[in-house]
Amino acid sequence: MKKIAIGSDHRGYHLKKHIIEVISGAYEIADCGTNSTESVDYPDIATLVAKAVQSSEAWRGIIICGSGVGASVAANKFRGIRAAVCHDTFSARQGVEDDDMNVLCMGGGIVGELLATEIVKSFLNAEFKKDVDRYVRRLEKVRKIEEGNDSIR
Repeated sequence: MKKIAIGSDHRGYHLKKHIIEVISGAYEIADCGTNSTESVDYPDIATLVAKAVQSSEAWRGIIICGSGVGASVAANKFRGIRAAVCHDTFSARQGVEDDDMNVLCMGGGIVGELLATEIVKSFLNAEFKKDVDRYVRRLEKVRKIEEGNDSIR
């Protein structure tokens, strides 16, 4: 069973609980916190989720903060993490298929439970199109940038 690392700050706590309920039958869950609505800093949670995905402890990650933006910024600081804010199903699916996105970020103050459920399903059901040369080529360029090589052409 594939493992999903999921975490939230205080503003995403309720949505995180809902998503865990929705996916726990189909996936193993690594709950990276928080466990209440008491204030917590989103970079701390993003670090836990990103490290779980980076180390292959988890297959993919989900981070929920107020807007999703802060979580995305923090998670993308980790080598090999491709995190994006998605508040629609198309971006969640396309982000995986075309860009090999491995961490989904959402805003607990932006999306409701029904939409978030559909976004997560789109993210988890999508697969990177590794047989499409242009997507593989672009991903390799992203990896070179990550390694500090800004001469990617």
